[in-house]
Amino acid sequence: MRVIVLAAGLGKRMKSKYPKVIHKLSGKELVNWVIDTANAISNDVAVVLGHKAELVKERIPNWVDVYIQQEQLGTAHAVMAASDFIDPKDDVLILYGDVPLISKETLIKLIKKHKNSKADVTLLTAFLDDPTGYGRIIRSKDGKFLRIVEEADLTESERAISEINTGIYVFKGERLLDALPRIRNDNAQGEYYLTDAVSMMESVETELVEDPVEIMGVNTRKHLAFLEEKLRWRVLEKLMDEGVTIVDPSTTYIDATVRIGRDTVIHPMTFVRGHTVIGEDCEIGPMTTIEDSEIGNRVRIVRSEVKGAFIESDASVGPYSRLREGSVLKRKVRVGNFVEVKKATLEENVAAQHLTYLGDAHVGAGTNVGAGTITCNYDGLRKNPTFIGENAFIGSNTALVAPVRVGKDALIGAGSVITMDVPEGSLGLGRARQVNKEEWVYKRRGKK
Repeated sequence: MRVIVLAAGLGKRMKSKYPKVIHKLSGKELVNWVIDTANAISNDVAVVLGHKAELVKERIPNWVDVYIQQEQLGTAHAVMAASDFIDPKDDVLILYGDVPLISKETLIKLIKKHKNSKADVTLLTAFLDDPTGYGRIIRSKDGKFLRIVEEADLTESERAISEINTGIYVFKGERLLDALPRIRNDNAQGEYYLTDAVSMMESVETELVEDPVEIMGVNTRKHLAFLEEKLRWRVLEKLMDEGVTIVDPSTTYIDATVRIGRDTVIHPMTFVRGHTVIGEDCEIGPMTTIEDSEIGNRVRIVRSEVKGAFIESDASVGPYSRLREGSVLKRKVRVGNFVEVKKATLEENVAAQHLTYLGDAHVGAGTNVGAGTITCNYDGLRKNPTFIGENAFIGSNTALVAPVRVGKDALIGAGSVITMDVPEGSLGLGRARQVNKEEWVYKRRGKK
């Protein structure tokens, strides 16, 4: 079995400067939804690109064979562009880069029907409440397939037919290669249609898709939003079936690429995106965004933003924390109110609970970072590192001017500006001596 994904279209109705097929659905490009499904069927997958092909090519897997349709002149013309990919001895499955929710299970049924019937082509059909815009399946009185009629050519009685052609086919490779050169473009659009290849086949079979949402294409932003909502509920229902508690599904947004362990609770207004993995017994949200992060078991994250971070088990984050790319929180770390962490590793049992920025830093196990602590990591030219040893105590309102090292068991006095290394077990102070001038204010103002 070989699979060809047609993804060359302009997508004018999207009103976008980007190719339609790279718009994302639940965190993944439309075309990559189709490629992943195709790969579950076969290792031989080709994609036909056209409009802004380079933008699409850089977003699809390297193992996919790419063919270019220089002019977009119809579906058969797109398949012609990939004719070198077609093996006469193999069957060929035709899919579309803007039909993202077609399932592996449906395609397996289609392929099985094709092989068992030994048909020249087997096409997927669907019944729609509103079939407007689709070609209709015309059958004999005994239900045998006769032909496909495009909407523009339908008679008044044929318009009432609700069974449509989805455009998804399995051809015998030999018969498809024989038909392609004989297809003509003598129609109003001047295009080459794959339906004409179907009409040239001697033996045609059909398979019905059970859920019409699977074959819905994305032509507008409204279509994209519709499928996003459908897929979002599928994802949430699947997670709940697997033992995840979703407190309010109507305000929870989780990408299909996310994995969450059982007995984790997701609170309202939470967004979990990208390739995020969350362990068991966690509590996430409310009002939290997590993207492309790995989170262990029994982690609590509340009212916070986490992106590109690694959080081990039993840690807590928030409220109002921000973990940026490269943040690593080891076991039992506590990061709290208005704390920002960037490219920093916090070892086990580190506490940074209030008003702190830790950037390009390594903080040893058991260290307490006081409120208002700042790692001054940028000198105007480059980012510099800060190293803090185990069981150190960083007093409130401290500025650590990198590059600088604070040894283990060291103590930094509150309000210090530390510009030199502090040895192990030492007290570091970097502040001016306090001076009290008695009655200075009264004298200044001429008052007693």
